[in-house]
Amino acid sequence: MARRALHGLYVITDEGPDLESRVAAALAGGARAVQYRDKSGGDHRPAQAAALRDLCREHGALFLVNDDVALARQVGADGVHLGQHDTPLAEARAALGPEAVIGITCHGSLSLARLAAEAGADYVAFGRFFPSLTKPEAPPAPVSLLEAARAVLALPLVAIGGITAENGAALVAAGAHMLAVSHGVLGQRDVTAAARALATLFPAVEEDP
Repeated sequence: MARRALHGLYVITDEGPDLESRVAAALAGGARAVQYRDKSGGDHRPAQAAALRDLCREHGALFLVNDDVALARQVGADGVHLGQHDTPLAEARAALGPEAVIGITCHGSLSLARLAAEAGADYVAFGRFFPSLTKPEAPPAPVSLLEAARAVLALPLVAIGGITAENGAALVAAGAHMLAVSHGVLGQRDVTAAARALATLFPAVEEDP
C-alpha cells in the first residue's frame, strides 16, 4: 500500500440519489479516496459498490468500504474502514489480506490510535473536529490532537467532521494527511468545485506520514 495514496481528499458517501454521478464529480475534482458507507443493508449495495470501485480505478483513487468486510471482499475493494465496535482489525486483515488498506476510527483518543497502529492499521481517523451534519452526536476532538498524533505515530492521519475548504487548512497544517468529507462535497450544488477547493489544500504529495 503506497503511502502517497493516503494523502488528500477522502470522500465518504451518503445514501442520497444519483450517488454514482456525484462521486464521479468528486473524483473529477481531485478526491483521492472514496469510502462507500451504506448502512441500509439493501440488495443494491454490491452493484453500487462495484460501480464506485470502477470509478475510483479510472481516477487512480482508493476505494474503501465502511465496516462490511464481506462486501469489500466481494467487490474487490482496496480495503475497509472500521469503527471501534465494528469487525476486529485482525479478522478484517485475515479476510482481506496483507495488501488491504484498513483504517480505524479513533474519535478523539490518541491511546486508541496507538492501539490501532500496534494492531497493524494503515491509517487512523480522528474527529469530529467541527459540527457535523452526518454525525452530530459524535464527541468533538481538538485540532491539537493531530499535532500530538503526528509526533508519535508513523502512519497517515485522517481528520473528519464538519470539514470545509475554509476550516480544513488548519487541520492540514496541524498534521492531517487526509480530510474526510461527506456533505461538504457530495451535498453541494457543484460537487466538483467543492472537491477541488478541498483537494487544493494539499499542495504536494508526501512520501512519508
